[in-house]
Amino acid sequence: MPLVDSAAKSSRVMPVMQQWARDAELGLQNLMVHGLRSFLTMLGMIFGVAAVVAMLSIGAGARQKVMAFIEQMGVRNLIVEAKETTEWQAHMKVRRITPGLTLEDYRVIQDDVPGIAAATPRKRMTPSRVLPTSQQDAPVVYGVNTAYQQIAGLHATEGRFFDDQEEQRGAPVCVLGAAAQWNLFGAADPLGQWVKVNEQWFRVIGVVSPQLGAPSDSAGVPSTDVNNVIYTPLNAALLRLEDSYSDVRDEIDGIYVQLRDGQDLGQAAQIVRAILQSSHHGANDYSVIVPAELLAEQRKTEQLFNAVMVAIASVSLIVGGIGIMNIMLAGILERTREIGLRRAVGARQSDIVRQFVIEATTISVAGGLLGVVLGFIVSRLIAWLAGWSTIVTAGSVALGFLVSISVGLIFGIYPATKAARLDPVEAIRYE
Repeated sequence: MPLVDSAAKSSRVMPVMQQWARDAELGLQNLMVHGLRSFLTMLGMIFGVAAVVAMLSIGAGARQKVMAFIEQMGVRNLIVEAKETTEWQAHMKVRRITPGLTLEDYRVIQDDVPGIAAATPRKRMTPSRVLPTSQQDAPVVYGVNTAYQQIAGLHATEGRFFDDQEEQRGAPVCVLGAAAQWNLFGAADPLGQWVKVNEQWFRVIGVVSPQLGAPSDSAGVPSTDVNNVIYTPLNAALLRLEDSYSDVRDEIDGIYVQLRDGQDLGQAAQIVRAILQSSHHGANDYSVIVPAELLAEQRKTEQLFNAVMVAIASVSLIVGGIGIMNIMLAGILERTREIGLRRAVGARQSDIVRQFVIEATTISVAGGLLGVVLGFIVSRLIAWLAGWSTIVTAGSVALGFLVSISVGLIFGIYPATKAARLDPVEAIRYE
C-alpha cells in the first residue's frame, strides 16, 4: 500500500510540474516578444531594489562605525567630560557657581564608587607650537596616568607606555598616537627622538596602534582625532606645559573610570552624577558618558532606522508594482483573443491566472536581480565618491529581493484574475 500511495502521488505531481514549466516558458516567450516594454516595466523594480540595498548599506556602514567606536570606548567604562568654553564671560558666569572639574572630583569618585578596576584624570591641551613641525593639524596633548592605557585599550606598536614612576615625577617623556607619529616624523623611526611642545622637550618612548575616532560630538563625546595625540604623564602636563587658554580652562577636563566585571554600571553612573551634582552645585558643566548605555540605545534605534530606510526605499518598489499592474492590464487587452482561444480549448481559469502571475513574477525576479547588482554598484560609488563607509549585507539583499517578488505577486494577481474571468465567446469575438 505505501508503494501504491507513493506512485499515485508521483503521478499527480509530475503533470502539475510540467504544466507550471509550460506556463513559465509561455510567459517568458510573451515577455521576450515585447522585450523593450518588459525592460521598461522592470525599471521600477530595478530602481526600487537598488534604493533599498544602497540605503541600507549606507545605514549599515554608519551603524558599524558608531557601534565600533562605542565598543572601543569600553562597555565597562564611565567617562566624565568637562564642558569647557574659551569665552571669558561665559566661563566666569559658570565659575561663580562651580570650580569646574578638578582632581578633588577624581579623588572623591575613586573613594566613593565601588568596584573600580582602574581610573585616571585627563588634562587635554592644544599646544601653540610643536617641533618637529606637524605636516597637518598639530597634535593634541593628553596628560593621563598609566591606567589610561588599560582603560582606552591602547596597544604599543613600538616602544612602550610610560610607567608609574615616570608619571609620579612628571618625567618629560611621551607616547605618540598613530597619526601624530606620522605627522611629526613621517616614515622615520620616532623612538628616542625629542618632541618640543610649547617650550618643553619630551622624549618619545612609544607609539600606540590606531583607534577609531568619534563620528560626531554627540552624547558629549569629543570629536577630537584620537590618533593625532601626544600622551604625556599627567604631572608632566600639569607642571611643565602652559595651556594657551589656561585662564579659562578647568584643572582637568576628563575622568575615565573602568569598573570590574559584574559591577552595576547604572548604579555607578548614578553615584558619579550625584557626586558631581553636589560638588558643582547643580551647574551643568560636565557630562557623564556610559558607553554601555550608548551601545544599548544604539541597538534600540537600529530597528527603527532600518524600518524608516526600507519604508522610504519601498516607495520605488510600489511604483514599480503599479507599473507591472498597468502593463499586465494593457497586455490583457492585446491578448484577449489568445485568452479566449485557450479557454475554448479547455484551459481553466486557474491556468490563465497562473500564466499571468508567472509573467508578473518573472518581471519581479529579473528586476530584483538587476536591482541588487545596481544597488551594490551604487553603494560602492557612494563609498568612493563621498568617502562614507557602506556595507552591503545579506539581509539587505534578501529584503530587497523578497519585497520585489512580493510586490510583483500582489500587483500581478488582479490583472491575472481579470484575464481569467473573461468570457471565452466574447474574448474570441474581440477585435
